[in-house]
Amino acid sequence: MKKIPMRSCVVTGEKLEKKELIRVVRTPQGDVIVDDTGKSNGKGAYLKKDLNVILKAEKTKILNKKLEVEVPDTIYEELKGKVG
Repeated sequence: MKKIPMRSCVVTGEKLEKKELIRVVRTPQGDVIVDDTGKSNGKGAYLKKDLNVILKAEKTKILNKKLEVEVPDTIYEELKGKVG
């Protein structure tokens, strides 16, 4: 049986399968992207695919802390589009 990759949501702390999460990445160039492949290079943080979680992440600016960079509002808009 294949092992299912589990990751923690940075907002809720829940351990979930990767397919239940969205990965946000700070690339080596310092850009912030929503990583649909889950394979982009850089420092990643995972968010549960849940609008309330995205909104809380935006409000608390937790991605700024985790990725050590200012996360643009456009990223949150893109995330909301993916769960909405």
